[in-house]
Amino acid sequence: MRASLLALSSTISSSSTSSIISLQTVSVILSSLLLSFSAGAADLSQLSNKDANSGLKAALEQGANAALGKLGATDGFLGNDKVKIPLPSILEKAKPLLKLSGQSKQLDELVIAMNRAAESAVPMAKPLLLDAIKGMSVTDAKNILTGGDTSVTDFFRQKTSTALGTKFSPIVKGVTDKVGLATKYNAVMGKAQKMGAVPENEATVESYVSGRAVDALYTMIAEEEKKIRQDPIGTGSKIIGKVFGLLK
Repeated sequence: MRASLLALSSTISSSSTSSIISLQTVSVILSSLLLSFSAGAADLSQLSNKDANSGLKAALEQGANAALGKLGATDGFLGNDKVKIPLPSILEKAKPLLKLSGQSKQLDELVIAMNRAAESAVPMAKPLLLDAIKGMSVTDAKNILTGGDTSVTDFFRQKTSTALGTKFSPIVKGVTDKVGLATKYNAVMGKAQKMGAVPENEATVESYVSGRAVDALYTMIAEEEKKIRQDPIGTGSKIIGKVFGLLK
């Protein structure tokens, strides 16, 4: 198609110093252009029918595995300011007073425990993410292809967010319950939540950490999705390069 366009441009330019372009010449060039456009449409149709599903699944799996690998490592949360889990808002507000009462060490221990708990829980997301990929429908695929820069992340969020929170919670609890301040927090906040004094997601340490861990996972998946979209060839996967290369 590019060669045809150049031919048309050259012919038109030469018309200023020669005779008017013949109808036959125009007809030939336009026919060539139409054939090129038809070939492009055929390629897209072939991609949609044969390759799009494989390319999308490969991209989803690669992005998910990369995010899980980073977050599930030691300091995957604690050493990454983008996803590091801070104290629940109520404890954060009370932090100066708690420090004055000699509880600085306990606060630090809780922050470390929360982030270590998230690092332990996140790898458990892999089966759920892979199941979502395997169950991807035609509609899901179309939404990802046409949904913009975060459509992969949006897909995972829609399909897995509730189940991930449920999956993470007992793992997180097993870690954070070893910290005395966490059990005290749960005892007090459980009662406060019943009176509507604290949001439900901060009623226990495990619910708070689980929610933050789920959000962090989607944050990292979004980063991996961005990389794939910016440089699909750089993924090292021919099918990802083929599918996402056409979307650039």
